[in-house]
Amino acid sequence: MTRNIIIVGATSGIAQAVARRYAQKGARLFLVAKDPVKVQAVAADLRARGASAVEVFVMDMNDTSRLTAMLQSASQALGRMDLALVAHGTLPDAERARMDVGYLVQQFRTNAESVIACLASLAEHFQTQGSGVLAVIGSVAGDRGRATNYAYGAAKAAVHAFASGLRAQLFRHGVHVVTIKPGFVATQMTAQLDLPSALTAQPDTVAARIEWAIEARRNVVYTPGFWWLIMAVIRVIPETLFKRLKL
Repeated sequence: MTRNIIIVGATSGIAQAVARRYAQKGARLFLVAKDPVKVQAVAADLRARGASAVEVFVMDMNDTSRLTAMLQSASQALGRMDLALVAHGTLPDAERARMDVGYLVQQFRTNAESVIACLASLAEHFQTQGSGVLAVIGSVAGDRGRATNYAYGAAKAAVHAFASGLRAQLFRHGVHVVTIKPGFVATQMTAQLDLPSALTAQPDTVAARIEWAIEARRNVVYTPGFWWLIMAVIRVIPETLFKRLKL
């Protein structure tokens, strides 16, 4: 059973939903997040739901110089780590990213560089340990660049490629890497968007599939599952046609 878990970006809607599922099973949790007030509130909720222990580490994931300290604290709190879930990120303003290069670079650093740095640091720890699961939240947006959100999609595509290589590298060391690709999810991050209700999932639904993928040692999982088919179709549309579509 997965019992000792580190969650990076623990205040995100999806991360909280996953954490609640493991808390109800008595897991020990180490939460990493930027906002000290929010993460303490999340920690209190998880303790009330049955987590056997919950520790908190506050950091901005863009400050990669603190990754070593974070991992040291996690090791002291958890000992052996069964699972690390990397779930931090932002949803950039697509129009601002198109007009403001500085903003574009900042968002790419948050959604790609800081995630990759975190994965690399965790990978070293898990490889030394010789076991465990490293899971990362990507997005269906990373499967193909679209006119409406290519800045976000490019960052997620970088994470997907890195995770794919990391999966092959860590496999020989007894460590499994899971790439999670959600579609539309009703969270605080997407609250300002006009999402199609038929394609929008609730965090608890997404979390259930993520837990299944982790425990089943899946390589790549789309959530909800129908996004696999949607993205399979989108990926094979010829570029000459795709660039004309309003997607």
